[in-house]
Amino acid sequence: MTVVRTGLLRSRAEGQRVTFTELFFDLVYVFAVTQLSHLLLGHLSWHGAAQTLLLLLAVWWAWVYTAWHTNWFDPDRPSVRLVLVGVMLASLLMSAAIPDAFGAQGPMFATAYVVIQVGRTLHSVVGAPAGTPLRRNLLRVLAWAVLSGVFWIAGCLAHGPSRELLWAVAVGADLLAPWLGFVTPGLGRSATTDWSVDGAHMAERCQLFLIIAFGESILVTGATFGGHPSPASAAAFVTAFLGSVGLWWTYFGRSAEAGSRVIASSADPGRLARSAYTFLHLPMVAGIVVCAVADELVIAHPGGRVAAAAALTTLGGPALFLAGHALFKRAVWGRLPVPHTAGVLLLAALAPAAVMLPPLGLAACATAVVAGVAVWDGAARHRAAAAAAAASP
Repeated sequence: MTVVRTGLLRSRAEGQRVTFTELFFDLVYVFAVTQLSHLLLGHLSWHGAAQTLLLLLAVWWAWVYTAWHTNWFDPDRPSVRLVLVGVMLASLLMSAAIPDAFGAQGPMFATAYVVIQVGRTLHSVVGAPAGTPLRRNLLRVLAWAVLSGVFWIAGCLAHGPSRELLWAVAVGADLLAPWLGFVTPGLGRSATTDWSVDGAHMAERCQLFLIIAFGESILVTGATFGGHPSPASAAAFVTAFLGSVGLWWTYFGRSAEAGSRVIASSADPGRLARSAYTFLHLPMVAGIVVCAVADELVIAHPGGRVAAAAALTTLGGPALFLAGHALFKRAVWGRLPVPHTAGVLLLAALAPAAVMLPPLGLAACATAVVAGVAVWDGAARHRAAAAAAAASP
């Protein structure tokens, strides 16, 4: 379905670019990603990791639904811009509450999240033309946002494991809803073809969020090295930087631009926007957050024995990113890339070596694996391009 500008809707006549309003909005989420990495760093355990994941899912969902909102509605219209400013303020409060979200700040976190999801979606419903598939789809989204919100608010009124369980149910509802087409009694079910998404814009939005995550990671490494100036820490700092470059190169070397072209030309861009971008960019963001934690640990303590938590973050961060990128490429091109799969397996194989290597040595090995994947993947793309050029008349 083609949507032209009507009221608050964005024009589909020409390819739409990310606006300065959207870029300004993203600034709040730099703070959110920083808060999440610090939360994980302060609670390096399986329980702490589970709590961080739960909050990361909420942060990502608040951001990505706003990306869908600005894909449909023009951010330069005054009412839409005011909604984004309100979502920014609520996001800032939500982010500030992250360190103690499972304690005294739980009500602020949950309330801010529910206000974001319900308030923004309500504006979408009002702004969508009556009687259109978009309006009906947004009504279903609103119903699921209210359902999820009930569990978020109930969770913030509970304590301990009860809060975690109720919030896990809320996140589960948020994750399940798009795959069920936001099926709602009396309103039916949405099809991805009803979502009238501009694929290139959605791709660019998610790519920019990865840049936010990488920026936070680099900020962490620089700040940590500034507090631990020594030759070993300098080597760890360089290793961390090269690791970030390797992950960035793996994604942005070509697949980011090529993926944008695929979704832009797809007959059902809503399907790819849901799977490849809304869902499969999340493990890449999580991988960058974990890498930032590992970088801070290694720069602060480059020598000695590797603690189990440090080893898991050092190897798990890059593995999570590569696995997410591999699944992204499979969703877009229908095949699982060999270099990424091999990289994940190599990182897993390095786990036994963690008992014999210092933190800096293990980080250097992980960075070497990431660099190898980037080079291997790049060489494979060049060979494929050369073969295609040779085969063309």
